[in-house]
Amino acid sequence: MDFAQARRNMVESQLRTNKITDEALLDAMRTLPRETFLPKSKQHLAYVDEDVPVLDGRHLTEPMILARMIQALDLQPSDSVLVIGGGVGYTPALLGKLAGSVIAIDSSADVVAHSGRAMSGLSCDNVVVLEAPMENGWPKEGPFDAILINGAVAQIPESLFDQLADGGRLATVERPDGSVGAIVVITRRDGYNARAVICDAATPYLTGFEPKPAFAF
Repeated sequence: MDFAQARRNMVESQLRTNKITDEALLDAMRTLPRETFLPKSKQHLAYVDEDVPVLDGRHLTEPMILARMIQALDLQPSDSVLVIGGGVGYTPALLGKLAGSVIAIDSSADVVAHSGRAMSGLSCDNVVVLEAPMENGWPKEGPFDAILINGAVAQIPESLFDQLADGGRLATVERPDGSVGAIVVITRRDGYNARAVICDAATPYLTGFEPKPAFAF
């Protein structure tokens, strides 16, 4: 399979045609080898326009949805970024091409180890992936200019808003009731959160962020 051609096709047919206009982001997605982050048995799925299941319930997010979330963060080269759910490492590595520093956390030791192996040799010196409870964020290194939750959530943990710098942005897919959700971006300003909805998305839940079971007598 010609992965380089598949990357070019992804950019031209999945991204440019779906309102992705950030040239730095398009260039990063054109050059970062998405297949490297997948197990060999699934590398042929690296550029399909759907979510690809990987390890421990994690998914490699559909390219267009991931790009819409990242574009909504409006990243600057000096920004510090926190990724909740490092996944197989592709999202942190991609953000590392656009921001100054990236910390990604994931609660799965296997996922963190896989990320480290996948990123080796890819010049990801400004990216670190750590094993930690995802719902807590990483307050010791905050506040962050941007936070990306790498998967859908039923509800955004309130503690993450406190880890945003003034003017900081948080992007994720909200699916409060299990139906099709939407990409949202929250901007923190003077202690208040301004919310914008970008587009619909049926992204799978990030493990641990699913809707809580309703109590029944």
